[in-house]
Amino acid sequence: MEGVNTFRAWLLAARPKTLVAAVLPVCCGLTLAVGDLGDGPFIVPAAVLCLLFAVILQVAANYINDYFDYLNGIDGEERSGPRRACAMGWITPRAMRLGIAATVALACLCGLPLVVYGGMEMLLIGALCVIFCFLYTTHLSYMGLGDLLVLVFFGVVPVCVVYYIQLHSVSCGVVLLSIGSGLLVDTLLLVNNCRDYATDRRCGKNTLVVRIGRESGCRLYLSAGVVGSVIVCAVMASLLWDCSLRLPGVVVAVVLAAALVARYAGVYRSMSSAPEGSAMERELTTTSANMLLTLVVVLAFGVVRYFI
Repeated sequence: MEGVNTFRAWLLAARPKTLVAAVLPVCCGLTLAVGDLGDGPFIVPAAVLCLLFAVILQVAANYINDYFDYLNGIDGEERSGPRRACAMGWITPRAMRLGIAATVALACLCGLPLVVYGGMEMLLIGALCVIFCFLYTTHLSYMGLGDLLVLVFFGVVPVCVVYYIQLHSVSCGVVLLSIGSGLLVDTLLLVNNCRDYATDRRCGKNTLVVRIGRESGCRLYLSAGVVGSVIVCAVMASLLWDCSLRLPGVVVAVVLAAALVARYAGVYRSMSSAPEGSAMERELTTTSANMLLTLVVVLAFGVVRYFI
């Protein structure tokens, strides 16, 4: 790559394939909110701010991960996955620090007005999101807690908070969908950690996959994908349960769940048979595509529910 601190370098460091992980839980919360609002008003500015906050903070998290893994020597030449910006010299450490500060500040700027719609507790939730954004890379991922963090901050927190801002309540269905969302997003982390198993173990980064072993990590990937897909599709089918599309909605949800399960099973077989040190680019791309497909499913059910 020619030049340092170029736009292309910043774009690659933002890891566009991972941004669907920030969009999916927000859209899950919004879809359920639209279905439960009835004749109540849908707060568009709040929805947009939630989405901006999630996406920008995800970019910040990717920059933080790039910078601190570079400092800890994890993204060296022996890395099997995609090249990282700081390690390759595409972005200087000083510029990355400024980029982290800028993206975190921008995310906070987008999230601050949510206090108007959700109350002062939004300040605490936003602060926790930013704090754990740093703690994930600097401490918690080294302790095997990254997957739990994903379940909380890419599942429970965004889905429930987005729904709460619109309706000022949270139902059991919302919590269930938040768990499904968190599990699906965790598959992205699991495929990365299975790929980086040897490097992480050598560098003392004790991810959950390092702790339980690569083979068990692949099985955990399959379990998270299957359970997450079933939960999301089941909750989507429930959106149409009280209308004339009850049976078609269930049939479509079952078919979509089966398709997603088959795709995750395919990635699992590929991951399990891949030699240690494999780049797993196809597996990572397919996992991102699975989440994108889930996002389309969620939005499609939401649109149908809105117009019937």
